Amino acid sequence: MAGLGALWLLAAALGAAGGHPQPCRVPARAGPAVRLGALLPPAAPGRVRAALAGAAGGPGGAGGSGGLGGAALPHNRSLELVAGAPAARDPGSLARWLCGALGGRGVAAVLAVPRSRRELLQLDFLAAALRLPFVSVLDTRGPLPFRPQSPFHFHMDRHSSLETLVEVLASILQANDWHETSLVLCHPWDVSGFLGLWAHRTQLLLRTVLDLGYLDEPRASRYLRQRGERLKALSSPVLVLGCDLRRARLLFRVVEQSGLLPQEFHWILGSPLRAGELQTEGLPLGLLAFGEVGRPPLEPFVQDAVELVSRAIASAATVRPDLALVPTTVNCNGRLREGAESSGRFLSRFMSNTSFHGRTGHVQVQNGTRVQTEHQYRVWSLLRDSLGQPTWVTMGAWRHGKLELEEGAWQSHLQRKNLAEGGGGARAKLRVVTLVEHPFVFTREVDEDGSCPAGQLCLDPGTNDSAVLDALFEELGAGNGSVPREYKKCCYGYCIDLLEKLAEDVPFDFELYIVGDGKYGAWKNGRWTGLVGDLLSGTAHMAVTSFSINSARSKVIDFTSPFFSTSLGILVRTKDTASPIGAFMWPLHWTMWVGIFVALHMTALFLTLYEWKSPYGMTPHGRNRMKIFSYSSALNLCYAILFGRTVSSKTPKCCTGRFLMNLWAIFCLLVLSSYTANLAAVMVGEKTFEELSGIHDPKLHHPSQGFRFGTVWESSAEEYIKKSFPEMHEYMRRYNVPTTPAGVTMLKTEPPKLNAFIMDKSLLDYEVSIDSDCKLLTVGKPFAIEGYGIGLPQNSPLTSNLSEFISRYKSAGFIDLLHDKWYKMVPCGKRVFAVTETLQMGIYHFSGLFVLLCIGLSGSLLTSLGEHVFYRLVLPRIKRKKKFNYWLHTSQKIHRALNTGVEEQKGQNRAPGCSPGPGCGRRGAGCASSWTRSPPRARGPSGPRGNGPLQGAGDELRELEEKIEAMREQLRAALVRKSELVAAMGTARSSRAPASERPREDR
Repeated sequence: MAGLGALWLLAAALGAAGGHPQPCRVPARAGPAVRLGALLPPAAPGRVRAALAGAAGGPGGAGGSGGLGGAALPHNRSLELVAGAPAARDPGSLARWLCGALGGRGVAAVLAVPRSRRELLQLDFLAAALRLPFVSVLDTRGPLPFRPQSPFHFHMDRHSSLETLVEVLASILQANDWHETSLVLCHPWDVSGFLGLWAHRTQLLLRTVLDLGYLDEPRASRYLRQRGERLKALSSPVLVLGCDLRRARLLFRVVEQSGLLPQEFHWILGSPLRAGELQTEGLPLGLLAFGEVGRPPLEPFVQDAVELVSRAIASAATVRPDLALVPTTVNCNGRLREGAESSGRFLSRFMSNTSFHGRTGHVQVQNGTRVQTEHQYRVWSLLRDSLGQPTWVTMGAWRHGKLELEEGAWQSHLQRKNLAEGGGGARAKLRVVTLVEHPFVFTREVDEDGSCPAGQLCLDPGTNDSAVLDALFEELGAGNGSVPREYKKCCYGYCIDLLEKLAEDVPFDFELYIVGDGKYGAWKNGRWTGLVGDLLSGTAHMAVTSFSINSARSKVIDFTSPFFSTSLGILVRTKDTASPIGAFMWPLHWTMWVGIFVALHMTALFLTLYEWKSPYGMTPHGRNRMKIFSYSSALNLCYAILFGRTVSSKTPKCCTGRFLMNLWAIFCLLVLSSYTANLAAVMVGEKTFEELSGIHDPKLHHPSQGFRFGTVWESSAEEYIKKSFPEMHEYMRRYNVPTTPAGVTMLKTEPPKLNAFIMDKSLLDYEVSIDSDCKLLTVGKPFAIEGYGIGLPQNSPLTSNLSEFISRYKSAGFIDLLHDKWYKMVPCGKRVFAVTETLQMGIYHFSGLFVLLCIGLSGSLLTSLGEHVFYRLVLPRIKRKKKFNYWLHTSQKIHRALNTGVEEQKGQNRAPGCSPGPGCGRRGAGCASSWTRSPPRARGPSGPRGNGPLQGAGDELRELEEKIEAMREQLRAALVRKSELVAAMGTARSSRAPASERPREDR
């Protein structure tokens, strides 16, 4: 018998596994689909029907192949939707419609979307009567009105359940380290159920409970006034549950009328709000509220409800296919047998243990019948914005059952809150730490009596020990003069003016000291240094200086809104360099030089052409012209005008030539004016500097040997470079300096110890503006845009208040006045004492001109050599060929050498008394006189020979004619030489040859 029992159990297990596609226990009457009923609301939107159809049988539906993420029904079954809506919604009509439309057709479960509490109660009754699983998708706001009594009725709430609200509220209280709270109820709920759930889910203590749920507004106001003592006994925080904003304003108004300030308590609105419902009017600052965000619409909830049924059927079919796939037909007129296993009861047990990840997130059935969906909440707080207006600020988010807070979001101390609101009437006294950084903070020594006639008295003890500072300030306040004089300083500057203005307007009193280690603050050796360290240790309540706002500091301290916007920059040093050899040509581009000299030679050519083609020109064919205007004369004239030489030169006589000469003079005047204007700057030399395009320049990322750059220790600039460019930071660490002035000094030393210095551009611009030597320059594109803010301890309520005043100062122009006061210094190059300075230029400035003169001397030697070569070699060749002998239009000297050399030689042969050379021309008349005084040639005594006297007379006549022609040429050469001498001597006289000696022009 034992063996038979084991075989029977094995067979049952195999049947339950559903390995066969169509087990024998599934009756033949089971159809191809499992029916799912849907009770739609009146006038159901078309998208709800489409969602039902798609989830049940469409592509991707629950009965499909995984569109919703669930497994398909076993044995190739599908899910068929039977949807409808009764004409009337009363209990009788609803029951009859369900029995007629759904019960007789054998549905496995019913999906419903109730719209009221009454419909929900009816469905709960029908589910218990029909023993059929009902899944109600609730679309009502607020917690569930009751707990379901039937195990067949499943609730899927689109809104927050009471359990979820308790979890969110408990997370908010625990995040603030609040262990007790007071409760004010405004909704007629079953408070005992809430209190029981609160006690079960949390360990927080509820002190006072005020129930306003069953009172209208006048009665609630009267009720609160009558219980003024209970209001005063409220312990912070106060949880206001179930109150809308109108009832909450009534509560805050009555509290204020009772002599209390709403700001003295931490108020929490315990009912979720939509983001669009958040208002600010009549609400106290610091009020906390929360609301659901990212809630899906109705359709994904309907699809998840269908998938819930589909998964339960698939799981149940593996155990009892006959009950899961063949639902029991409901007979509304008959009596159901007690204890009998029905398909509805069987499927309900599987539905209560189903969980999956659906369209709305994680879906899980809790407490037997409550279908829990995933919700996300956001927590807000009412604070002031940068303009001083109240606004809701996101403080954290609640998701996956856990509250995630934003850094610095929570207010934790009532004293700080009272200080921020100015409560208490007495001025608070704050300890302010600063750091010397020009022009934001300057220091100077105190007067003889230890006071500061201008600025604020500050201490520089060189320590951040809170006990030492307390003792020093206590002695300073006592006025006994025991504080060492070297500790006392007078602080003034941009930030000190801003601090004085804030202290007057907020208001508050302050004690000022300089940070001990002289650093802004960075994480080093497991702790924060500098200003940040003093704020974190509680040594200072506020840090006011050029304090850069960055992400690392903002995680541990708070900053106000920035009062000064800046970026990081790169400072380099300029160097004066001597002018190179060709610097005198730099004022004009090389193309301009070429154009000038091409224009000069073209102008000379046209001057020559115009003069020779004019009937009045200075040419041999001109009117009574003894001088010749050749191309050489035109070049001499054009060069003289170009360079302003005052030398003797021939000027053209024709009108066209003179007009062109004047145009050339105007051209030269304009060119030389531009050249002269730029020559001084070029001759002095240019300022060179390290050309860096910005933080991404290769010189910074791959520094060459000897290129050094650095920044200030533990500054925002070092933090940025360390985070963004670790390799660069590792290289520059050895060159970092303690302060900005130290870096500037290393940049200006001879030779410079730094080639570039990286720091806040606002500080570098100030150093450039006060540089008397004009050696500093900021280069490259700005990078790492940042701002300066006032540092405060984390969660300080002063943050929003100070930010409000800073925003007002910006709008009113006070910040601009501060900038003009401390930044409008005398710029470099426009200093008052610059007029007394003398600019001296040494020989190295004119080295190029000396080189040019040496080249000219060498060129003159070559020119002289060329003249001799031309005279010895070229000129004889031209003479022998007897061609191209007319050179007056080009050069008179060449023309004279080609045309007078033969006659002079003949004259020397004929007149031995004349010395050879050009002087013979000048003494032509003398030579002629000696010739005329020579005795006549003797004739023979006897009669004629041959022809006799006629032949002798003819020879003599030809000889005389040759001599006359030679004398004429000598006379012409003498006259030309005379005119040259007269012009060279600059005499105004002009000698005219006798008419008898003037050569005939027609010969």
